[in-house]
Amino acid sequence: MSESLATARLKPVGGTVTLVLVAISACHFINDTLQSVLAAIYPMLKSGLHLSFSQIGLITLCYQLVASILQPVVGLISDRRPRPAALAVGMGSTLIGMLLLSQAHSFPAVLVAAVLIGLGSSVFHPESSRVARLAAGTRPGLAQSVFQVGGNAGQASGPVLAALLILPYGQGSIAWCAVLAFAGMVVLWQIGQWAKTQAPAAAKRLAATIAGAAPARPVARPMAILVALLFAKYFYLSSLTSYYTFYLMAHFHIGVQAAQLDLFVFMGAVAAGTILGGPIGDRIGRQRVIWYSIVGVLPFTLALPYADLFWTCVLTVPIGVILASAFPAIVVYAQELMPNRVGSVSGLFFGVAFGMGGIGAAVLGVVADHTSIEFVYRLCAYLPALGLLAAFLPKLDTGRRAVKA
Repeated sequence: MSESLATARLKPVGGTVTLVLVAISACHFINDTLQSVLAAIYPMLKSGLHLSFSQIGLITLCYQLVASILQPVVGLISDRRPRPAALAVGMGSTLIGMLLLSQAHSFPAVLVAAVLIGLGSSVFHPESSRVARLAAGTRPGLAQSVFQVGGNAGQASGPVLAALLILPYGQGSIAWCAVLAFAGMVVLWQIGQWAKTQAPAAAKRLAATIAGAAPARPVARPMAILVALLFAKYFYLSSLTSYYTFYLMAHFHIGVQAAQLDLFVFMGAVAAGTILGGPIGDRIGRQRVIWYSIVGVLPFTLALPYADLFWTCVLTVPIGVILASAFPAIVVYAQELMPNRVGSVSGLFFGVAFGMGGIGAAVLGVVADHTSIEFVYRLCAYLPALGLLAAFLPKLDTGRRAVKA
């Protein structure tokens, strides 16, 4: 596989390099699996280290805030001077963080491990998103979905890995996750070599395609709207990714492993929504996908806090599918607004996503400590209403033209 990656060539007429997309998506799977393991073992850390909900939220804040601040910086640097070899280095930081987490027996040690994991993500996401764009050809939405679905599948797999390996065998078993990280480093090194040799020709082809499809236009207002939409999406998602297991355990009195499997169902729905959002955006336009995905989820989020256990699990499926379909469309839409700043845009939006998720987890943890976890879900149910702002996004229509090219 490494030889194939190193010798992969761009197809004529901007064709998609499938092998590279699959490889970078697989590495995204590894990266986000290891990230989600941290959130999946929160119940174990909470009981073992006697942590409060506020401290749980602080762990998420530290991990995601590091990624949030550094990802735009990494993206800006990669626009000026691409550094694809940094992909393997970022995965190395995650590897060290997982080893430390396996031996962390104090709250400060867990925070340090979380920072190292966040540092790895801050390097991985903007540079790997750039690689996915280079390999996209005339299907940027599809490429972004393939890349992102690896991450969503990884987020879904983290709770399963925690339920089957870490919870039964204890915190020390987290060290086995380092094997996944090392495998990711090997593949990412090969992807970096491919990007180094192919980037110049791919960048010229990409710039020519987008320049013809999206003329220069003001970007401040649409970028601000996109950030607001990410706020609604990730604040709500943080209520599920960080506290869904606690909600199920407190509200329905089920065990940790059963709650983890229900979280897996939700994360699987998120993965399905991610893979659908990009290619649909290629066909019908990014703006429509953004509009339908965020506003369309509102009836389901409003019903969720009042459902029984069965319907709670059922409702999280359309919530995950519909809400997740927005992110590939948002990222590609922003890249088309600023075609010469692909790395900066990718870093900004992945950074905002991480930051909103981290801040959301911290704020919602404080709210849960002072009220209840049930109140958090009733409050967050209204967040998707901010999706109405999508009506003010300008129509680019580059997605449909790209498909016809």
